[in-house]
Amino acid sequence: MEKNWVALDAIFNPDSVSVIGASDNPGKLGSHVMRSLTEGRYPGKIYPVNPGKDEIMGIKTYPSLLQVSEPIDLSIIVLPAEQVPKIIKECKQKGVKGMVLITAGFKEIEDKRGEHLQREITELANRFGMKIIGPNTFGIVNLHLPLNASFTPEFSLVKKGGISFVSQSGGMSHLMGFLSMQNRVGFSKIIGLGNRCNVDFAEIVEYLTQDPQTRVIAMYMEGIDQPKKLMEVAKKNSKKPILAYKVGRSHTSDQASQFHTGSLAGKHEIYKSALKQVGILTVESSEELLDTAKALDLCPLPEGNKVAVLSGQAGPGMAACDVCETEGLWIPPFSMETQKRVEELLPPLAIRTNPVDMGPAWYDSEAIKGIVHTVMNDQNIDALILCIMFASANRSAVGILTDLLLEKRTHKPILCCFSSPAGIWDDEIKRLEESGIPNYPTPERAAKTLVNLFRFKKMKE
Repeated sequence: MEKNWVALDAIFNPDSVSVIGASDNPGKLGSHVMRSLTEGRYPGKIYPVNPGKDEIMGIKTYPSLLQVSEPIDLSIIVLPAEQVPKIIKECKQKGVKGMVLITAGFKEIEDKRGEHLQREITELANRFGMKIIGPNTFGIVNLHLPLNASFTPEFSLVKKGGISFVSQSGGMSHLMGFLSMQNRVGFSKIIGLGNRCNVDFAEIVEYLTQDPQTRVIAMYMEGIDQPKKLMEVAKKNSKKPILAYKVGRSHTSDQASQFHTGSLAGKHEIYKSALKQVGILTVESSEELLDTAKALDLCPLPEGNKVAVLSGQAGPGMAACDVCETEGLWIPPFSMETQKRVEELLPPLAIRTNPVDMGPAWYDSEAIKGIVHTVMNDQNIDALILCIMFASANRSAVGILTDLLLEKRTHKPILCCFSSPAGIWDDEIKRLEESGIPNYPTPERAAKTLVNLFRFKKMKE
């Protein structure tokens, strides 16, 4: 592990970076990589390499890697595939510690020359003791350094947090990165494995389980070349939640994944069962992956499956109940003491049993606070879903509840669905999530996430 850690840490936390194939032409990937580094405020040294330029984006440029006199930790390569073997030899000669190989044209193409070329660069990298992320990757991002070693400068806008996302697909990496911005989810690292030359899921997961900036590991998987190795790494992990979204359920996506990254996908249900056995929680969509990772990063696990649903309007509460009960959670009666107190605080026409419709009490902030506080303390309840859809009558409700939830902290998970037009409840939701209470745009997503928290709890017992 130590050797693997050192090699990969030089890639994710380099003191210096060279861009081989750097450019100032916006039509070339080398230009976008340079923008990612500079606009992303990478604090280390940047060495662009391009024999036709003296400087790029105001940075001194070198005709070859070997003419850089200073040491280089990481090289990002954006040259044509046929030039890569020569560049790897130069990287070895220069003492480069690791590479991000963005270049495509290897085993993902149907031409056999691509497969032979990937075999050649893999043999070179292994012989030289060097790690390569890629080829055929968008790159990597470390939000904590910060380092944006990708061809997408906008990744630098992702919020810094505790989730590290590992993907075979650059497109899914972009989707998750941009979904994270929309849903206020903080990422630690975003990693595009691409064709997986000599760094596969197992090596990355092993690294991330030891990475102090990573609290949750989320994966998008098409196929696994070394499934046994990944299972062994996951089985040894006892510290951090690991999630996986594995595609290939349909015949079409199974076939397509073989062409996309040149790997065999395999039977979906077999993978799903094997992942569960080693403590990896599987999900069925990109949104579910993001939602569940967010909750595992922010809040505690439920002790049991008994859930209270409190809603500002009856419909969203019922939608949350449907998801919970069809997937193994229980919406139980309150304790006698809790039920009595809720009935005292709500008018007779309201739904006063679990799930509770708090809408009739909107103009009585003390009643709302009393209901939520009482249910939070009910020993018959393991978790709480709190749903409020914005209306003029309840404009101040989320502010009141935010103050209460942050003042009366609990060891129970609380998941919220506070939904309003943009800009109205943004500050309150930000305060909640910074304090460990995740918010979701729909009651169904909040409920499904709580189901997954319970699934993960049961799986780890």
